[in-house]
Amino acid sequence: MIARPHVAEEAVFTAQAEKAHRAALRSIARIVEDSVPPQPEQAAHAGILAMLKTGDVLCVTGAGVSTDSGIPDYRGPEGSLHRHRPMTYQEFKYDAAARHRYWARSFVGWRHMGAAVPNASHHLLASWQQRGILSGLITQNVDGLHAAAGSDPVVALHGDLATVHCLTCGSREDRRHLDQRFEVANPGYAEAAMVAAENVNPDGDVSLDPSWVQRFHMVRCLVCGADTLKPDVVYFGETVPPERKAAVDELIQHSASLLVVGSSMAVMSGFSIALRMHRAGKPVAVLNGGPSRADAKADWRWRTRIAPALKQLDEDLG
Repeated sequence: MIARPHVAEEAVFTAQAEKAHRAALRSIARIVEDSVPPQPEQAAHAGILAMLKTGDVLCVTGAGVSTDSGIPDYRGPEGSLHRHRPMTYQEFKYDAAARHRYWARSFVGWRHMGAAVPNASHHLLASWQQRGILSGLITQNVDGLHAAAGSDPVVALHGDLATVHCLTCGSREDRRHLDQRFEVANPGYAEAAMVAAENVNPDGDVSLDPSWVQRFHMVRCLVCGADTLKPDVVYFGETVPPERKAAVDELIQHSASLLVVGSSMAVMSGFSIALRMHRAGKPVAVLNGGPSRADAKADWRWRTRIAPALKQLDEDLG
């Protein structure tokens, strides 16, 4: 089943959806600035190393871990937010044209995202988890690379692009299977559009001229026939599912400290973990290339490149 291209029109939100949409826009636009200065490298390194040697460290990762796999971050110097605003959940749910635009872009962007492989940081964190240094791993990324590197279990706080679900009936479909259906409905489209595409984004889509979007044919849900297919990721303006919140609660309760790696913690779902650990009197450390919203709550703040720092820590752990 194929849905016809939609003509762009203004989305009509309910009052509640409009409120959530505006809150999501504020979250997207948040600028994370220095709140406290980073510590000298030697001091920060020593503090984080001591924390890791103690064990039971809860690790929360962000987009900075995946940049070495070719996936851009959101708020870094070259981050996607400088050139692209992600779609809010309310736009996706209530605006058929917005959904159509997303899937046209995502069909092209998936060629890049689907081919990404774990980098040294993913593998190193997986080894720490297997060795019992980490009590658990929570990622805000939706690329599935931690699991691919061998981390188990992983709480994918914001979901995974590899799965799609229908907003109408709730049925689920593997993203690669959906991609095959897109191929049938749009023969040759991805290859041709890739030449014109710009800026692969962390959410798996690319920037495309509207003329390309109009040429794209959407497919429908295999179960109910609706055109409301959505990647199984938490959009801005959407809440984290209860089962993931429960998994986070358990990890916070049973962890001795928190290590934030590669995240500005701009989004509350991630930042709240640092807040709760801090309030519980548990040490918090931030290892990030730029300022983090959690810096003011952190005992240790190491402002540096992610991969070399993790490698150095790993060597010192022995």
